[in-house]
Amino acid sequence: MKDPGASAKWYEEKLGCIPLFVEEEAVTMRISDESSTVICLVRVENHQPMTFPENQFGVGKYYNFLPADIEAAHQLLTVRGVRVTPIDGFGSTKVLTFFDPDGNPLGMCQY
Repeated sequence: MKDPGASAKWYEEKLGCIPLFVEEEAVTMRISDESSTVICLVRVENHQPMTFPENQFGVGKYYNFLPADIEAAHQLLTVRGVRVTPIDGFGSTKVLTFFDPDGNPLGMCQY
């Protein structure tokens, strides 16, 4: 992250993540009250957005959130000013990509 504090504010305001550990160089956040998963936002020099290795499966993101209603989640992200792609899908699976302030791609899937 270029600025962990600014990124933490974005993750809290846009995604509802909860700060647990805050320092100038790093912030650890819980994804939600119900989740035991945390994310670590760490300052790095010369940040480059994450890129997923090319593959034959069509996967392009390291992290995916699983909303109960992807259409409602898409609308909420849009209203909150998050850069988000249109919902795409195959079969009964629906997916979207959105981007954090540093341009890192994150995903949502609904199966």
